[in-house]
Amino acid sequence: MNDTPRRVTRRRLATRARLLDAAFEVFAAKGFGRVSIEEVCEAAGYSRGAFYSNFATLDELFFALYQERADLIAAQVADALAQDGADLDVAASVDQVTEVLLLDVDWLLVKTDFLVHAARDPAVARALLDHRTRLREAVADRLFRARGHTALPAVLGDVDGAAHAVVAAYDGVTTQLLLDKDVEAARTWLKQLLTALLTEGGSAPSTA
Repeated sequence: MNDTPRRVTRRRLATRARLLDAAFEVFAAKGFGRVSIEEVCEAAGYSRGAFYSNFATLDELFFALYQERADLIAAQVADALAQDGADLDVAASVDQVTEVLLLDVDWLLVKTDFLVHAARDPAVARALLDHRTRLREAVADRLFRARGHTALPAVLGDVDGAAHAVVAAYDGVTTQLLLDKDVEAARTWLKQLLTALLTEGGSAPSTA
């Protein structure tokens, strides 16, 4: 008798996960705003009842989908940057972070849709800003630990400023990736860009 609630919970979690996976495929293919609840249900092989037992609206599902993927990426970046020793230089850290920052074009399509959606909804924007903050904090923490081995260019300011630059460079490279779909070229370009950004220059311009 005690097993029944656990079975229901597991079944419901499996249903939710399947709906999120199906939604990811449909959103990536058609774009948020062009997808109906019926299309998500059809892709998942469920009825509308299964959808509404997990999500109140398509917006809620989209939010949950983004949060799931964003949390995974933030954790991957933090884990990758936490595995090395204190003496690893910035260039080696760049190698690690670029392996997890760039995922696939489908994710970038969904992320871009979410960015546009967030620009029109303050509550959603806060969730997106929180995710970007966590990414920057993971990068800033690693740069702080590497600072004794490789000095950051002074023009970037402190490690937080450098972390902002890393995320901005990622945004720029992924915009190109959305157009040419060349993941390997984007990964190589991002690695080169971040290495140059974080290890060359050295002096801030004089304001005297």
